[in-house]
Amino acid sequence: SCTTRLCFLYFIKLHVLKATAFVQDVTMNRNKREKEYYSIDVGDSTFMVLKRYQNLRPIGSGAQGIVCSAYDHNLERNVAIKKLSRPFQNQTHAKRAYRELVLMKCVNHKNIIGLLNVFTPQKTLEEFQDVYLVMELMDANLCQVIQMELDHERLSYLLYQMLCGIKHLHAAGIIHRDLKPSNIVVKSDCTLKILDFGLARTAATGLLMTPYVVTRYYRAPEVILGMGYQANVDIWAVGCIMAEMVRHKILFPGRDYIDQWNKVIEQLGTPSQEFLMKLNQSVRTYVENRPRHAGYSFEKLFPDVLFPADSEHNKLKASQARDLLSKMLVIDASKRISVDEALQHPYINVWYDLTEVEAPPPVITDKQLDEREHTVEEWKELIYKEVLDWEERTKNGVIRGQPASIAQVQQ
Repeated sequence: SCTTRLCFLYFIKLHVLKATAFVQDVTMNRNKREKEYYSIDVGDSTFMVLKRYQNLRPIGSGAQGIVCSAYDHNLERNVAIKKLSRPFQNQTHAKRAYRELVLMKCVNHKNIIGLLNVFTPQKTLEEFQDVYLVMELMDANLCQVIQMELDHERLSYLLYQMLCGIKHLHAAGIIHRDLKPSNIVVKSDCTLKILDFGLARTAATGLLMTPYVVTRYYRAPEVILGMGYQANVDIWAVGCIMAEMVRHKILFPGRDYIDQWNKVIEQLGTPSQEFLMKLNQSVRTYVENRPRHAGYSFEKLFPDVLFPADSEHNKLKASQARDLLSKMLVIDASKRISVDEALQHPYINVWYDLTEVEAPPPVITDKQLDEREHTVEEWKELIYKEVLDWEERTKNGVIRGQPASIAQVQQ
């Protein structure tokens, strides 16, 4: 009938108008989003960032990505922007990017780098390819500090902060696994923060971790020898870093993992038979067939002349620093000092503050963080959801425990 036809035409027209409005809305949002971003070459890479970030300057690069400094006009402060390096080129990179983003969103401690923003210039999951992390900007990394002559106060305070940050991670079962001077940043007032969680992983209580590729010089013996490892694998790294701050050079500069092991036993001595019995048969045979080394005493490895003058104010002494080194640089992890014990050590506990040491542990939202195995496309979707979740959380004023007013400013 005529009435039916008119109703049908009206229905079609209404849907056409709705579809047109939707397309116009999407186009407007796209255009608006495009206007929020601009492109700039930083070193060998092109950054596509929000217009609130200006004056971009390259400050570092590594396997995980390129980092530049910038001025954030919304927050009126300098920040660091990290562009993750080709996060979707393979499963390993994608999983690493996801892990870093999830962990950075969870942690909230003064000695862990703070995440200020996460964004992508792409508008849809199909287009999604770049992830930018905006963090607090520090003055230098520890590589530069290692070249300086530090007094006992500064040396012990830097170590205290490292240990506080590590304890905060360990409290949530997060083992960093890649602690090294370039992953620790400082400000001119001697405040310190740990960064880069690309290799960090969570550990079920009592679970021994499997070996993983980390920076060779700071690798604990249990990693070099293919043993399982636990949280105090990070303490070995702190010991190596402390030794480097005292000696002004790398303690165990191995060319490869075999040379790395040789450097360790040449200085610390071949470990006991009790330790060797913990190795699997093929590794034990190899280690037992190496030339045996008596090693050196810590007084010989770290003589008084390497340390600053004893501190009158805090009663800090070379002998205390050396004692701490001797407890951290223990080949057998079962006999190595723990984070809690290190924080109570006389060389460290002069700075002890319960609010810093016992800060509430991070709550990891993804309980399957390390068990997850996905295709690159699945990882991509998970990361995209995390970026969208960040945008939603910041709109609602939920960001690193900050009040809504600050979070809204950040938008």
